[in-house]
Amino acid sequence: MKGMLAEIANMVKDFGSAPTFAEMPRKTLADKGIAGPTAAHTIEEVHTPLNLAYLTFTTGSSAFQNIVGVTFAEMPRKIQASFNVLQRAGLKAGDKVLVTYPPLVNVFSGDAMKKYGLEWRFLVRSSRDAFLAALYEFQPQAVVGESSFIRAALEDARHMGVADELPRDIVLLTAGTPLDLELLPTAKSVLNARVHDLYGCQEFGWLCMDGVPVREDIELVKLPGGAGQEMFELVVGGLPMGDSFPVSASGHVCNSEGKIITYRRERTYPEYEVIVKATTLTSTVTLGRVVRSILRIKGRIVKVSPDVVTGAEHTVLELKPDYVSAGEQPGIIIEGPQKTQFFDDMVRAQLDYQQKAKADPTWTKRS
Repeated sequence: MKGMLAEIANMVKDFGSAPTFAEMPRKTLADKGIAGPTAAHTIEEVHTPLNLAYLTFTTGSSAFQNIVGVTFAEMPRKIQASFNVLQRAGLKAGDKVLVTYPPLVNVFSGDAMKKYGLEWRFLVRSSRDAFLAALYEFQPQAVVGESSFIRAALEDARHMGVADELPRDIVLLTAGTPLDLELLPTAKSVLNARVHDLYGCQEFGWLCMDGVPVREDIELVKLPGGAGQEMFELVVGGLPMGDSFPVSASGHVCNSEGKIITYRRERTYPEYEVIVKATTLTSTVTLGRVVRSILRIKGRIVKVSPDVVTGAEHTVLELKPDYVSAGEQPGIIIEGPQKTQFFDDMVRAQLDYQQKAKADPTWTKRS
């Protein structure tokens, strides 16, 4: 028996049904397209579940930064939304893009930028002087970054008398924070640049560009009550963003056709609860797993109605203001299939996950 165990010990070092640590597939920052410096992060290796396309983090604008999981099922629509952004901006395959903050690539996804055929580069350091140096050396056709940072850097260039050495007629895709309106005249005078205002998040990808949706499953829900200007909650694929916007007939400052004034967003109060009223699933057990998965990787609370209809032709969701904050209010119905696409993608992701084994025989669970 000792001889057999010795033979097994030698065999498992050379081959086996499970990988060694050295054989495990790896997703580096370079593989994700975000291998650039930031002053706000450390670099940490993690074991990423095979059912997730990649991990990223929320920006922390409204609370502590939280892990976001992006599933394979949602990638096609996420990539298409990014293509819509890049096409509307007039970019083409082979164009060079300077990204000032590497995690912004995760909102596109590196795969989207690769498939579109872009070449992108990051700053040597996350500073304004490094940004100006990169503009001069890289000569990009477009820049992706936060608007106030870009404005301040361009003002530096003008004060230093080096604005004439920077590229002209480029595209500025501003994101991450509300658009700094002072950037528009500065960008025009220093770079003769076209400015676009992107709204989105790590959980869902890009949602609006210059006040125009870039996905098919965007819905605007008027907030109940309140005084002053009417505000509308932005709902993507049946899930509320927690952000509200005014809607204006006069249009967005970057595009008169864009009616959603994304640079004047406010946090929604009271927040909406999402209740599943009907599902294409035949199992409420699976539906329960879907809503828990959405909570864990997207941070959105979804509840299942006690009288939910299973096996329905399409998903039906009800949005209700938080009872504690708003009292009893009428619900708003969101019906699929078009307007619940994101939720349905998460259903598909859960089904894919359940149909695949854990893939690691050392990990067992008893139900």
